[in-house]
Parts: sequence; structure tokens; C-alpha cells
Amino acid sequence: MSHTPHIATTDETKSGLISGLTAYVIWGLFPIYFVAVKQIPTLEILGHRIVWSIPFGFLILLFRKQIGETFAIFRKPKTIGLLTLAAIALAANWGVYIWAIQQDQIFQGSLGYYINPLIYVLVGVVFFKETISHLQTFAIALAFVGVMILTIQGGVFPWISLFLACSFAAYGVLRKQIAVGAMPGLFVETLTLLLPALMLFAYLAKTNTMAWGTFGWEMDALLLFAGPLTVLPLLAFAFAARRISLSALGVLQYVGPTLQFACGVYYGELFTTAHAWCFGFIWLGVGTFAFDAIRRSRRPVQPVSPTGSPQTTRPPDSR
Repeated sequence: MSHTPHIATTDETKSGLISGLTAYVIWGLFPIYFVAVKQIPTLEILGHRIVWSIPFGFLILLFRKQIGETFAIFRKPKTIGLLTLAAIALAANWGVYIWAIQQDQIFQGSLGYYINPLIYVLVGVVFFKETISHLQTFAIALAFVGVMILTIQGGVFPWISLFLACSFAAYGVLRKQIAVGAMPGLFVETLTLLLPALMLFAYLAKTNTMAWGTFGWEMDALLLFAGPLTVLPLLAFAFAARRISLSALGVLQYVGPTLQFACGVYYGELFTTAHAWCFGFIWLGVGTFAFDAIRRSRRPVQPVSPTGSPQTTRPPDSR
């Protein structure tokens, strides 16, 4: 698949914005789905998300004529190894996020995805010796203050938020090292997770603890829907990524955690004064970060580091 730079027309930019917004709205409304399947154990939901993503993803590959590109990946052992590591990071992220929603920790999930872009910058500085602007440093400092307020004043260390942010950052860093398309990459990643998912299902069936088939056809349909729910926003994001600017994507990505936060409010999750102070600092930090990203994107020339900086505002290819 060609990765030649593409100059978007006005119509393409409009369609790209709509597609990008669609992807982040779906991701932002994920809590609604996971609350709906709250009766199902976390690991089983994760297994269904993996298993049902494969046939639906295969149909997308057929539609986009990327079967050849996907099969070519299997001739590259190093690429398979990196995709396997990325899949483990992604599965851990998915699993903890599902568990967090089931434990009425929607706010912590939202906080994790607000922090995520700042973790990308921090990883770039610590591990890849990238240089960052004063505004980016200030944004990270604000996020750190917010986390510390929640930890000290609220008496709750936001390990869920930090795990989600760090695991997704790990996934993004790994994916940056792999020259494969979004959809073929996700398909191979889910294939590497298929055997563990099937082994889980076999164990659940053997011990008569499998929820599939015990809560009616409506619940089974919801679990099957985990496949398209995983793949469709990725497809919309991949479409948008080739048609709108990096800075636009960087701003759009905050639609997701903002909607997740709104879901937490809707479901009546406890929102303390410590949460208010924490989110206040986080919002100020991400606002500073987004402003800096837009400002830097308008410069005539932007140096790009081996890890893709300043593309740290762009999320990886999948959720």
C-alpha cells in the first residue's frame, strides 16, 4: 500500500474531519457499551472483542483490497514479533479499561486518555532524547500536579489512569517502529491474540462459567458487536489521518476522553473536590499542549526526530 504524501482538497478535508470526529465520538462513548455488558466478566468481554474483530476486520481488508499487504507481513518475522508485543500492550490496555468501567471508574479512564499525549512527549524525552518546548514542559508539569492532587487530597492514586496512558503509549511507540498500515497491522495483532482468547473460551466452557448464551440473544448480540465496535472507529480514523492535518487530529483526540468524562457524570459516578482540581489541572495542561501543537504545526519547517516528533499529538492506529 502506497504511503505517498497526499494533498487533501477542501471536500476531502471536510470528509476527513467528519471521519475523525466519528472515530473519537465512538471511542468516547465506549463506556455506554461496557456498562451495557457489565454482567459479563472482563476477560470474557476482552476475548469477544478479540475474536469478533477478526472476521469483521477480514471483511474490511477485502473491501480495501489489503489482503496481499496483510499476508506480506507474515514473511517478516521481526515485524510479527513487534506486532505481537504491540498486541500484548493493546490487550492489557483494553482489559484494564473494560475492568475500570465495570468498577465505576469512568473518570479514571477518561483521565488516562487525557494524560496519554503528555506521556508520549515524556517517553520521547526520556528514551529517545527528544527536545521539547517550554510549553510542553509546562503542560506535563500541570498534569503531574493534577495527579498528585488526586493522590494526596483525594487519597486515591490514579493507577488506572496511569496504566491506561502508559500502556497505550507503549503500544504507540511499538507501532511507530512498524511500517504497516493501520488495518493490516490491527488484523495481525488480533490474530496473535486469537489463540489465548480461544483458550480462555475453552476454559470457561469446560468450567461452565462462560456467560455467552446465558443472558439471552440480546446480550450475545452485544458481545458479537464488540468486533465492529473495535474496527469501525479505527477505519474512520485511518480515513481521517490521510485527509486532515496533524494539528487537527491532535485537537480532535480530546473529544474521546471528554465524552468519557460526560459518561461518568451521566452514570452518577462520585466526583469529588479532588477530582475537580485534578481534572482542572489536566484540562489546563492538555489545552496548553494542544495550543503548542497547533502553533508548531504552522511553522514553515518542522524538524522530525527518528521517533516521529513533533507527531506526538497523533494517537496510534488503534484503540
